[in-house]
Amino acid sequence: MFNWVQNLADWLVYSVFGLQHGAHLSDALNFFIYDSIKILILLFVVIFFMGIVNSYFPIDKVRNFLSKNKFYGLEYLMASLFGVATPFCSCSSVPLFIGFVRGGIPLGVTFAFLITSPLVNEVAIGLFVGLFGIKTTIIYIVSGVILGMVSGIILQQLKLEQFLTPWVKEVLANAQREQDAFIAEKQTLKQRLPIIWTEVIKILKGVVPYVLLGIAIGGLMHGFIPEGFFEKYMSKDSPFAVPIATILAAPMYMNASGVLPVVQVLVSKGIPIGTAIAFMMGVVGLSLPEAMLLKKVMTLKLIGIFFGLVTLCIIISGYLFNLIL
Repeated sequence: MFNWVQNLADWLVYSVFGLQHGAHLSDALNFFIYDSIKILILLFVVIFFMGIVNSYFPIDKVRNFLSKNKFYGLEYLMASLFGVATPFCSCSSVPLFIGFVRGGIPLGVTFAFLITSPLVNEVAIGLFVGLFGIKTTIIYIVSGVILGMVSGIILQQLKLEQFLTPWVKEVLANAQREQDAFIAEKQTLKQRLPIIWTEVIKILKGVVPYVLLGIAIGGLMHGFIPEGFFEKYMSKDSPFAVPIATILAAPMYMNASGVLPVVQVLVSKGIPIGTAIAFMMGVVGLSLPEAMLLKKVMTLKLIGIFFGLVTLCIIISGYLFNLIL
């Protein structure tokens, strides 16, 4: 879908700027240009689409329906499966997260998507089958979906809406006021578009600085941290290898398909597969750039709770992988 963006980034970095292939600076800059364009496009499309949806469907009724009706956990399963179906990295998932929150989807259900989306996707699944076989791939998919569901359910029970930032609360209030006006005046879609467009631009202005800062940090990590830097800390003889691997993975930033070759190298060097997969999940699910993007929509306390719970679930999954495999 975004091949043209990668081609554009390659052209700018290697032809226009004349930087050398494989150099740290060129890798970092290429990553920054590609991810900036891709995520801003996603952000615009999602916010604009949700603006149209919100203008027709009452936010408070959607929220109340999902919160009060008994789905017996299916809403979390559906959110996690939707995360599997979206081939996005953690930072690319944030625009959808913002759209879900703006649309009145309960926070726990939204978290289930946000957690699962970077961990499991169809590209990673295809690579996983080729590298580790069907059995390991099935366990990986199921564990990723369960991780998203369990984390989402726990976070929903904690009633964390109060820790969303004032910016998010203002966006929600504006969306509700716009919708009330649309319904009262019975406006057509053509009449609604200028108001929706104004709100989209307003949201983008608030989010873009955080997006660019987060991607810049990710680009520096991507370009300047060697892939084999952390291998020496994941000794197969250490009982603490799984938590160490998970924590050391957080400063890195790659999507699941990008980090899988690294996982294969770790396994080939004798590191238990559960430890290697915990490292992979930490890379794609606990990235510092993602935290920088989330800072616009979550307070530091909520970010800490979110990352703390995901870290715990990844560590448990790593140990279970080592036991099973």
